[in-house]
Amino acid sequence: MANDLESWADSATRKAITAFVERVSGPGGVPEAERLAVFDNDGTLWSEKPMPTQLHYIVQRWAEAAKADPALAERQPYKAAVTGDYAWLGGAVDKHYEGDDSDLKVLIGALVGVTAGMSVDDYAASVAEFYEHARHLTLGTPYADAVYRPMVELLRYLEAHGFTVYIVSGGERDFMRPMTQEYYGIPPQHVIGSALGLAYDEDSHEVRYTAGLDFFDDGPEKPVRIWSRIGRRPLIACGNSNGDMQMLDFTRKADGLALLVHHDDDTGRGDEPYDKGADVALAAADDRGYTVVSVKRDWVNVFVSPVGG
Repeated sequence: MANDLESWADSATRKAITAFVERVSGPGGVPEAERLAVFDNDGTLWSEKPMPTQLHYIVQRWAEAAKADPALAERQPYKAAVTGDYAWLGGAVDKHYEGDDSDLKVLIGALVGVTAGMSVDDYAASVAEFYEHARHLTLGTPYADAVYRPMVELLRYLEAHGFTVYIVSGGERDFMRPMTQEYYGIPPQHVIGSALGLAYDEDSHEVRYTAGLDFFDDGPEKPVRIWSRIGRRPLIACGNSNGDMQMLDFTRKADGLALLVHHDDDTGRGDEPYDKGADVALAAADDRGYTVVSVKRDWVNVFVSPVGG
């Protein structure tokens, strides 16, 4: 994909991005080794509605479990998986961003059961198969086509100016790793995300998942993970939700560029407009120095493959 941001409108937002990048990468700017950019994944690099992609994968596993044990179908989240109640599942994530983790805890409790005892290689193969066959629930396209074209162009633009890019997501790290190279051009070792517990099995000589969550990479955990994995403060950070605010603030602390994607496009290009889960960040954008990226006004194209194309 081109390095000239061709899918970005000639707007104040694009000018703010290019002016910042040219300043820090030009003569007298920041050394290349210190040019670090971090991007959230769901809702920032690809579509997260009607529910995050990983939740789609997990829902399939829950439906299979409920078919094997019908008693599970009477309680959440298995009930939602069996009945196709995506509103409940998506609502659990929205409630988290509003400070209510009651349903999220139910989700996580069932989530860790999906992989408990599985080897990391078997999980990677299962996820890769999902990406090969699954379709976005509303667009009807492969998930590879639900990637935001302007954001991939921005990744290439930054790399062309000496930036090293990492994905820093609340999504589970090992679920993202099988696709980030192909979809975004980001190698798996540059993926930072939530992590399931891991343990080494002496008998099989395999690394396997335990029945627990190691950490949830969201909110204040994001700067901690950035520092523990990279050891540098980012120059650029990009997110789309309340859970990205600490990462954006961590970047702004050193006069970095903090980008907040606003899903406000009501033009029928396939990206559902919504503020829920991002309302606090949007309201605080001016005071905190976030540069808001309007999907409606700043993006000429939305997806890698246009809807209906």
